[in-house]
Amino acid sequence: MMAADTQPSPLPALPYEALLLYCRAGFENDCAAEIIERAAEHGVWGHCRAAAESGFLEFVAADPRGLRHLMARLPFRALIFARQWAAVLNHVEGLSAADRAGPIAGAVRRHTDRLSGVFVEYPETNEGKALSGFARKFRRPVATALARAGLVLDTPSAPRLHLFFTDSADVRIALAPAGNSAPWPQGILRLRMPGRAPSRSTLKLDEALHVLLTAEEAGRLLRPGGRAVDLGAAPGGWTWQLVQRGLQVSAVDNGPMDAGLMDTGQVEHRRSDAFTYRPTRPVDLVVCDIVDKPKRVAALMAQWLNRGDCRAALFNLKLPMRQRYAAVRDCLTLIGERVERRTGRPPVIACKHLYHDREEVTALVRLG
Repeated sequence: MMAADTQPSPLPALPYEALLLYCRAGFENDCAAEIIERAAEHGVWGHCRAAAESGFLEFVAADPRGLRHLMARLPFRALIFARQWAAVLNHVEGLSAADRAGPIAGAVRRHTDRLSGVFVEYPETNEGKALSGFARKFRRPVATALARAGLVLDTPSAPRLHLFFTDSADVRIALAPAGNSAPWPQGILRLRMPGRAPSRSTLKLDEALHVLLTAEEAGRLLRPGGRAVDLGAAPGGWTWQLVQRGLQVSAVDNGPMDAGLMDTGQVEHRRSDAFTYRPTRPVDLVVCDIVDKPKRVAALMAQWLNRGDCRAALFNLKLPMRQRYAAVRDCLTLIGERVERRTGRPPVIACKHLYHDREEVTALVRLG
């Protein structure tokens, strides 16, 4: 369905209980449908345990050895609905408030003596957020306990330790390959709302540019002086991000644009229909946050790429109420097939249900 640039790194050959995946609360079934399908593509079969609105799920493989195989071959970057993943070593319940760190350190030390780091985490739900203070305070004592147990905590090639608490006495102890997982706690890139941005939608594009683009792609597509088109731009939240990166932007929308953006001299406001507009010459990047049927937006982006109007397209797909994973998969397949039929090469596609997305996903498609 899509290509990705991450090179997976293997986990130690250990007995793992399950694959733990974090997602937005309410999207557990979509995340489960995706990991079951993607795992089967790699010859790993299993089932998922998930509770509605919990913000996480566990994939249990029929053969536990398959979990390490899966994480060695499936790039995390290729998953849409998972914010993070980690292979569970132990699920410990009934931790004593008098000493939580000691038993955790002992359990980890039985399996490995080196780690690249430690994340203390919890579900991103209203109930889970009540653990944020505990998680923040627990980082130091658990790091101290791990060091006392003889673990080396700063080995870049070693796996990262994830301590996933559902309450202060219940923890899943898990490992993730640092080079094939999200680099942020809970898989969430925390961003601050810029004071001068015209709308909060600016955070969606900011996150997308950090998460979906590789360093090489960012260097080519976001170079100062480059050219971009923002379809459905008003009032300019996405245009603002492109301007901050030095691009010249054609903002396409019949609605008004933010006056401050227009004063930069980097924005040309085109009052036109986003579905019929064409640039006078090819641009580096087209971005699109139009509220419309996902297949219509997907077809529009394929059209831009096939005509050579852009080198890459970054856009949102609004999700239906049900079978959201299937809907996204079908849209990305549509784009991939149309572009490959026209160009003779499959496009490179990355797609993620970002933290700042709601009932939508964000995708990047570039010509291979």
